[in-house]
Amino acid sequence: MDENVTPGRKGNLTGSARKLKDNAADWHNFILKWERLNDEGSAHATKIVNLVLSKESAKETTLLPGADQSDTGLSVADTSSVPSSRTELFTDLEEECTKLQEIVEKMAHIVSKMEKIVSSEKGICDLETFQFGAKGRDCPLFLTWSTSQFVDVSSRLYGCYRQELALKQLILRQLAHTSDPQLSMVYLSAWLYQPYIDDKTKLLLESLLLETGHRT
Repeated sequence: MDENVTPGRKGNLTGSARKLKDNAADWHNFILKWERLNDEGSAHATKIVNLVLSKESAKETTLLPGADQSDTGLSVADTSSVPSSRTELFTDLEEECTKLQEIVEKMAHIVSKMEKIVSSEKGICDLETFQFGAKGRDCPLFLTWSTSQFVDVSSRLYGCYRQELALKQLILRQLAHTSDPQLSMVYLSAWLYQPYIDDKTKLLLESLLLETGHRT
């Protein structure tokens, strides 16, 4: 009897099927955590830009050109509310940079866990090759996907978030040193809208959840 019970069979999932289904749930949870961190980071990044621009012109109200607050949520706030004391301003800027760095570190931790999922699924695929040969098992563990398809989807998801993390790390390094409002707007937009995580990425996750029975 196969050690892996598919959803169409009686009993609980075990072995490789259990691991793949758990991995799918982990993907969902990791991505939810990432999105929450992204929202938090966007708020801190905007504060950093406000503080940097106020340092350049503490008495002027600065709004990034071309930004409509009601449409994008990315426009920089009125800097007249930013602390006017240089000492207080630098203290606040350092605090916001520290908070943003902590968020990026948490994101890096998530990406490292994503990498472990890919590694574990490659191990499952290697095991099946050893057990069943190069063609793999005759019957899929779930609906239609082969185990190698799980590896492919996880690898693609991991690749997207790894690239996005690299972008976040770049923004973290540059944001507090950028006094050009237009460039600051580019950084804020890139942080919030995440160019490496698009609809295709979301479709991959939904397909993974559907295949493993987390979605009906």
